[in-house]
Amino acid sequence: MDKISLVGLTLGIAAIVIGQVLEGGHISSLVQPTAFLIVIGGTLGAVMLQSPLRSFVEGMRMARWVFVPPAMSAQAVIEQVENWSHVARKEGLLTLENQIERLSDPFMRKGLQLLVDGVEPNRLREILEVEVGVWEGQLRQSARVWEAAGGYAPTIGILGAVMGLIHVMENLSDPSRLGAGIAVAFVATIYGVGFANLVFLPIAKKLVAHIITLTTQREMFIDGLVGIANGDNPRIIASRMQGYVV
Repeated sequence: MDKISLVGLTLGIAAIVIGQVLEGGHISSLVQPTAFLIVIGGTLGAVMLQSPLRSFVEGMRMARWVFVPPAMSAQAVIEQVENWSHVARKEGLLTLENQIERLSDPFMRKGLQLLVDGVEPNRLREILEVEVGVWEGQLRQSARVWEAAGGYAPTIGILGAVMGLIHVMENLSDPSRLGAGIAVAFVATIYGVGFANLVFLPIAKKLVAHIITLTTQREMFIDGLVGIANGDNPRIIASRMQGYVV
């Protein structure tokens, strides 16, 4: 569990609610189902319109990374590659073939298979880096679903406010309802700006941070495999890989 994400979201919402109370307002005035429907429904529709289905679905799934980050153990990868390098130096690359099926990560399986097949080091790096580039691009495109939501939400919020004001203008004959009606209309703007800056954009930035870390870990893995292919000393391979870890 990523506690800082939970604390940050809670703090942001609490600050707005407490500020509303301190200004003499009522919390209930911030709860407007119609405004919520307009902002969330409109934003969701706009994002779905601009996004390929695969990217949209993957972006929704990736949202869980905000609170439950993907498994990332750089140290475990370093230890594993260092162990492979010891085995390769003593018994040869072909002895690593029985390790391939034990790997759960398809990328690592492919990399080790190429190494065992005796692919030339530069060619090995080229093949795996192309795959990493495509994989990273797909993840970033999925993360942009949330960035797009952060861009659309404020505008949809303004649209909701204008719709509310139109309703208010239709009731000008009853001045007693004007103040409350205008207040309700602008709740849509609060929802739009609030969701964009407290939820959607932070989620997008958090996902990008995780994508960068995952990509760096794969690049580190490639560096280790290339070191084994070049016959480098295991300690040198491990030391070079350690340089990727912040």
